[in-house]
Amino acid sequence: MIRYIAPLLLLVAAGCGILPEVTHKPVIRNPFPQLHRVAVLPFINLSDEPTVDGRQFSIAYFNELQAIPGFEVIPLAVVEQEIRRNELTFNDSGEDARRLAQILDVDAVVVGAITEYSPYYPPRCGLHVEWWTANPGFHPIPPGYGLPWGTVEEEFIPEPLVYEAEFALAREQLKTQTPEFERATSVEAPGWRPPSAPRMLSPNQEDASELLPEPSGDSGDIATPPIPTDIEAPGGATDATDTIEPTSADLPADWPDERGFFPQPPHASRPASRPSREPVLTHTRVYHGNDADFAEALSTYAYFRDDARYGGWRAYLKRSDDFIRFCCHLHIAEMLSARGGASETQVVWRWSDVR
Repeated sequence: MIRYIAPLLLLVAAGCGILPEVTHKPVIRNPFPQLHRVAVLPFINLSDEPTVDGRQFSIAYFNELQAIPGFEVIPLAVVEQEIRRNELTFNDSGEDARRLAQILDVDAVVVGAITEYSPYYPPRCGLHVEWWTANPGFHPIPPGYGLPWGTVEEEFIPEPLVYEAEFALAREQLKTQTPEFERATSVEAPGWRPPSAPRMLSPNQEDASELLPEPSGDSGDIATPPIPTDIEAPGGATDATDTIEPTSADLPADWPDERGFFPQPPHASRPASRPSREPVLTHTRVYHGNDADFAEALSTYAYFRDDARYGGWRAYLKRSDDFIRFCCHLHIAEMLSARGGASETQVVWRWSDVR
């Protein structure tokens, strides 16, 4: 009996060091094959910190985007050379960005701005990023597009993504119910546009997204994808018995609905191009180093980088280069995850150094 107990006691005394640690690594992939080759411009500094280097942010964004499967990113030096050669200013609401994308033969150009930055604890970083495509027929992709709505996997969609998708849908629906008014304009065109709201796809809209082909022929020959029924109304009611559902005759022709979240099936002919004057992707966030969710994401990021430097993930908050790079990583991950870019987590077995 003793000969069996002794190895067991030795195993317990050694602790878990001789056993592998099982962890789950978040996986982000490019959900849009049409946006494969990408160029990143030097970021514009719109913060109150005059020492911010927009090129540093651009390099950090380049490195994190290149690390995501499905993307090929053009070196920044090549991008800057073409900007100087063609005398591009990027002050005309994306037209120069489209022109640069066509010159570089890329699918999209990333135009970024630093809206807030402080390197002192707790560090802060605000980013506004727009993706402009070379093809003007590509229209804005709303948050929630490509997520598994109406399937058994819908219950696993993170609550923040559900809220973001519902909010974007409600915002676009309320635009059709809001009175028009004359807006004041600046004497000179600003050099930076405010964030543009992504529009929902609508079966009746003539400018529906051209990222995916629209059905040809009789629409009755194409199966209609399931429509989520538990989208919360702006007033907070989720039970259909608590609200009066308007009929199709009561809705405007450009009424956005939940079918805009579903990719359309392919068809035999190319769709007609309907040019858009908006970026295909837009994401704006401000990150705070003392936020609990930010800290959790940072600890996971540092853990899988296997960084042997002293201080662990908390040291990233003190090193500006690492903090900026992680903010770019999180910004990209959030933007793509909200549009179907989050894949199943990868199971990783890691052995302790003391084994």
